Amino acid sequence: MIAIEHLTKRYGATTVVDDVSMTIETGTITVIVGTSGSGKSTLLRMINRLIEPTTGRVLIDGKDTAKTSGPELRRHIGYAIQGHGLFPHRTVAENIATVPRLLGWNAPRIKRRVEELLSVFQLDAVQYAGKYPSQLSGGQQQRVGIARALAAEPAVLLMDEPFGALDPIIRSKAQEDLQDIQRRFGTTVVLVTHDMDEAFRLGSRVGVMSNGQLVQYDRPSVLLTHPADAFVSKLTGSADRALTLLSLVEAGEIAQPGTAGTCSVMANTSLRDALAELVWTGQSAATVMGLDGTAVGHVTVASILERGRQP
Repeated sequence: MIAIEHLTKRYGATTVVDDVSMTIETGTITVIVGTSGSGKSTLLRMINRLIEPTTGRVLIDGKDTAKTSGPELRRHIGYAIQGHGLFPHRTVAENIATVPRLLGWNAPRIKRRVEELLSVFQLDAVQYAGKYPSQLSGGQQQRVGIARALAAEPAVLLMDEPFGALDPIIRSKAQEDLQDIQRRFGTTVVLVTHDMDEAFRLGSRVGVMSNGQLVQYDRPSVLLTHPADAFVSKLTGSADRALTLLSLVEAGEIAQPGTAGTCSVMANTSLRDALAELVWTGQSAATVMGLDGTAVGHVTVASILERGRQP
């Protein structure tokens, strides 16, 4: 979906993004993480040309974004930021309809799309469509902000610290919402954060930036078990590395043949949650169930602990 080739941004003698190349696969969530000033937000904004690259290029579906005007490009790429950025003088429905109106959608189509997105984000259209941002909670405002970014059915959604201003409980729900939305619409998401837990929870691949350079770009489990350098190792943490790794592996991946124990877990349950279930119920093994309700094998406390010790 997105190919970033030797992208560099300089301001005078200062290099903010330094020769970054990466490929982002269609229908995935890719997370860019790094400390403040690492260049991650600048990299994100060069994808939709809110910031123009000094050198290098970005291809979306094989097309060079530099060959399309910036405003036209941005009408086809969703963009969500921390604090949502809603227009305070527009209603929820009017905010969501912003880009479809710019693209010339007719009123019935806009109304259908607004109602669809409000339903997806569990906001009743009758109750919320006519409200103004000041009448919404922080979590509701964030949902409307993401709905607005998705309104014109973009294939790509860019998100810059979208959940940074939310409290932990609302933030966790917002992350779940994003995963559900991404699965439903198949959107290719690129998200910037400084939160490593968020990166591991959401990202199918995670890019770590430092001093403008892409230090490592791989699956979360690889970053945990084979960090490229001391900076990546420190950023990903070391004290709870085994537990974090268990949270990235699903029970179905290590299920052994046959059923065992009196409790069960779903195949897509993380090994961390499966271990918690076994400890809570006092069992040493659990049957692993597939999404169709049939048993696909079993896991044991011993096999889970063994997986946590392995790269």
